[in-house]
Amino acid sequence: MAAGYRRWGKGAAAVAAVAVVGAGAASSGPAVVLNAPPSKSANTVVTAQAQATGSAAGAANVPQLTAAGGIYQWGTRGMQGLPAATTSGLSAVSAGGLFGLALKSGAVLAWGDNNFGESEVPADLSSGTAQIAAGWLHGLGLKNGKVYAWGNDWYGQTELPASVASGVTAISSSAVHSLALLRNGQVVSWGSRTDVPGFAESGVDAISAGGDHNLVLKAGAVLAWGSNTFGQTTVPAAAQSGVTAISAGYEHSLALKDGGVIAWGHDNYGQTDVPAAAKTGVVAIDAGWNHNLAIKADGSLVAWGNNSYSQATVPKPPVCGPVTGASAGYEFGLVITDRSVPCRH
Repeated sequence: MAAGYRRWGKGAAAVAAVAVVGAGAASSGPAVVLNAPPSKSANTVVTAQAQATGSAAGAANVPQLTAAGGIYQWGTRGMQGLPAATTSGLSAVSAGGLFGLALKSGAVLAWGDNNFGESEVPADLSSGTAQIAAGWLHGLGLKNGKVYAWGNDWYGQTELPASVASGVTAISSSAVHSLALLRNGQVVSWGSRTDVPGFAESGVDAISAGGDHNLVLKAGAVLAWGSNTFGQTTVPAAAQSGVTAISAGYEHSLALKDGGVIAWGHDNYGQTDVPAAAKTGVVAIDAGWNHNLAIKADGSLVAWGNNSYSQATVPKPPVCGPVTGASAGYEFGLVITDRSVPCRH
């Protein structure tokens, strides 16, 4: 879900957080019910942005973003305005539960809910930060191979294991648990889930933390563990080879193969009903709680799934310039785009 290494948050596949990075899932302490919706409803939609004008070089290089644009945020419930610094120069975004993170010249920017200090970024992350990942109410940052965590700690999600103090190459955050990938290909998990199966102890290429399940990419094959109530860890045959990116949602999963999105798991909002526009030409993906975002090679954006707060409706205008980063959160989305590019009619 969330991985600002992507995440396409958020991360592991933000899209790996593509910088696409999706968000997390549930929590502890006082019980928090996260988006436990009824069956698929009229809020389920599929929208595709028209082909954008301008260069799409940034999108073509996702998740290692090279373009630096500004954020546009939509579909938000309870989110406050964006910091002025987010209007330009951004390289990654990660959408969490009710807060967002962005990366600008190595500095982490945060906004939105702050009931648990999730928008109070550690001073060490004011420079040199390489990756970000927003969970439900906590955030992660990666700097010089070391993981930083802040915000809600009901499940120990900010109590970092010693093994993530150095040598980390990727991070991914769920609502109340997180993953890190070590240089030797080993996965580390902490928070509400600490288990790591044998197949994830070496040779892993990418990670993505979902609601109560995890995905890893290993030699082009998707492997999964955790809750399987809705088949979210039952990897389809098509995703067992040739996959280039992964992203875990709340109770569903995504994979990218040959430019097309593969989806499985809970489908109560159509989040696994991949639209035609996302079956070819996709370069980055991010699974949110119950909606998804995909960036295409031409810089256009595709969204589908839960649309209760218009989070699955791509706003046009102003999102008409090429999208170079995106992240699907709880009930909102974030993209990095050049808002000065005019819309084509």
